Amino acid sequence: MPPEATGTSAMDRVQELAAAIAGLKPKEKQRLFRLLAERGDLPDVATLSAQRTAQLDFLPPSSTSSQPLDYLVVFDGGSKGNPGWGYGSYAITRVQDGAQRLERLDFGDEYTNNEAEYDSLIAALQDLLKRIERARREPQEFSVEIRGDSTLVINQVLGKWKARDARMRERRDRCRRLLSRFGAAELKLQPRKESVRVLGH
Repeated sequence: MPPEATGTSAMDRVQELAAAIAGLKPKEKQRLFRLLAERGDLPDVATLSAQRTAQLDFLPPSSTSSQPLDYLVVFDGGSKGNPGWGYGSYAITRVQDGAQRLERLDFGDEYTNNEAEYDSLIAALQDLLKRIERARREPQEFSVEIRGDSTLVINQVLGKWKARDARMRERRDRCRRLLSRFGAAELKLQPRKESVRVLGH
């Protein structure tokens, strides 16, 4: 039945939906937002306007909830030449409400692709940890999911591959230390096209 027939306005319906979502358990909210993201019903980070992106920031989680909020981090890096000019980017999404942040990075010259990948992930984790602490919360209260298309970074951090190169080993250990500060952390390898869709490169 259309809203007009029941006397319910579109705004009333939105408020009802918001109240229903607020009443969900944290895991149910996480599942809902993931489903919406998979269907393409949440805004794509890459298509947000510069003004909108600049305004996005994380609000402190509700003081009435002791349940952790989950964050999704997508990272990517590369170099123009190998070694060459290093660059990277990352997107952080707060799963509870879909708030997103996209950052572009320049690392300078003499960077390898792998170094840029690692340093992009490190920058993303440092950014998220600072935002959580700025909201006067403890990182242990939160879980984070990391997604990237770097087979080397994901497998080295997970311990599936050895890091024989000292530069990679130092970065791997740094990532592990940062990830250990969260209540829970998961790393997933994703197709290149997904990184491009989210990050634009």
